[in-house]
Amino acid sequence: MNTPTQHDNAAVAGGNAPGRTRHALILAFWAVLVCCVVIGSLSPAASPAMVAVGRMHINDKVMHFCAYLALSLLPVIGFKDRRAGLKAGLSMFILGILLEGGQHFSPGRAVELGDVIANGAGVRCGASLGLPIRACIALL
Repeated sequence: MNTPTQHDNAAVAGGNAPGRTRHALILAFWAVLVCCVVIGSLSPAASPAMVAVGRMHINDKVMHFCAYLALSLLPVIGFKDRRAGLKAGLSMFILGILLEGGQHFSPGRAVELGDVIANGAGVRCGASLGLPIRACIALL
């Protein structure tokens, strides 16, 4: 049986409305980011969105790393339950694998092992950074 820790309850202790609002905003931003990554990952290479991304001249692996860092960090700090947040954050690696496989069916896109590795590195760093950030937020 899982018992809530002091950190898990810190944001909701005494009906802390700002803590609940913070969690809700973080998770809403996470949901929007998930949608953006899914759309971007499965869009054809010639789509306006992908052409605009290409014009930014940012290394593809750096974009993958940063996107998945954010995708894993936000649930770790946003979920009220630490374990659920960590599971959700780490599950972003599975999302990355599935989306990379889905690129096989998207015109002009290719499946790349390097992208999967960059996604995994981003997920690992995001989840690792999220735990101490979560502890700091709980102290506020």
